[in-house]
Amino acid sequence: MKRLVAVAVVATLLVALVPMPADAHVVEAALALGAFVVLSPFLLLGALAQPFYVPSPAVYAPPAAYTSAPAYPVNAYVPAARPAPQPVVKREVVYAHGRHVLLGDGVTSAYQWVWVPNPPAGTPPPPPR
Repeated sequence: MKRLVAVAVVATLLVALVPMPADAHVVEAALALGAFVVLSPFLLLGALAQPFYVPSPAVYAPPAAYTSAPAYPVNAYVPAARPAPQPVVKREVVYAHGRHVLLGDGVTSAYQWVWVPNPPAGTPPPPPR
């Protein structure tokens, strides 16, 4: 194991010592390679220091203890009260010159308010004498 670590360290150092051309793009690669050379022993040792996964033994809960159902008195059921009836919808709003009428039921056809004007009041009465 020690030989493997020593070979890995020597290999990374030899790769780091290889001369590179002076190019702007290569400078970034050289920095990355230098960081790899500096950090590789720590990464390698950290990977080797990790313990192997050992599964823990399965733990099961004891079986459930069942008991008889509780006894309820015979008159325990009380029927629920009936819901209150829905309020009646006012379908007509009356004004002096006409009225609004609500059409539809809101379920099968949409509600719609319709304006219904009052009919004209016929001919005015004759003027008094």
